[in-house]
Amino acid sequence: EWVAGSQQVGGQGWGLLPGLLDAAQCQQMAAMYDEAAHFRSRILMQRHAFGRGEYQYFAYPLPALLQALRAGLYARLQPLAEHWRGLLQAPASPWPASHANLLAQCHAAGQRRPTPLLLRYGAQDYNCLHQDLYGALVFPLQVIVLLSQPGEDFDGGELVLTEQRPRMQSRVQVLPLQRGDAAIIAVRERPVQGTRGSYRVQHRHGVSTVLNGQRHTLGIVFHDAE
Repeated sequence: EWVAGSQQVGGQGWGLLPGLLDAAQCQQMAAMYDEAAHFRSRILMQRHAFGRGEYQYFAYPLPALLQALRAGLYARLQPLAEHWRGLLQAPASPWPASHANLLAQCHAAGQRRPTPLLLRYGAQDYNCLHQDLYGALVFPLQVIVLLSQPGEDFDGGELVLTEQRPRMQSRVQVLPLQRGDAAIIAVRERPVQGTRGSYRVQHRHGVSTVLNGQRHTLGIVFHDAE
């Protein structure tokens, strides 16, 4: 449902892709967490005051399913990113049509480390509100895929987004994800139409406290890191 998804993201800063992955694919991705060969680094959130829980950044070459998702999703989201660029009158050059060309731009700018990540939360774990920037070159959209089933594998642990509007209080959204569903979200900001043209609205995202069980999430960031 790409048309509906893009309209949702443009209108509210997030959209849903129900059933992007099936149960077997979710299990396959989650099981990779314990296979060290797939990853370049492991982060314990509490050490950095990011929250509580842990995640790992994938290494190149990415697993085939993840590589296909990253390239295919980028091709679908690039037109919306380019539309946002025009509305915000950003000075940057146009977003390239292919993800391979985006990575070439990242690497030329010194951003060479892959950013897709796999997150694992246990009971009482959470993720503080944040933005996944990683460098000066930031593609404005990212995708988060829930790999575990709420109410079966875990309770709590909702994906939370905040919208900071100029001179107004923050707005909070809780996204209703099931296993295999993907959320398209704004990485940092999106354009909103006002009486004097478009203005920038800031976004952050995080995860509420997991009450019990274990929750796995796949994060697909399209730009690479410094």
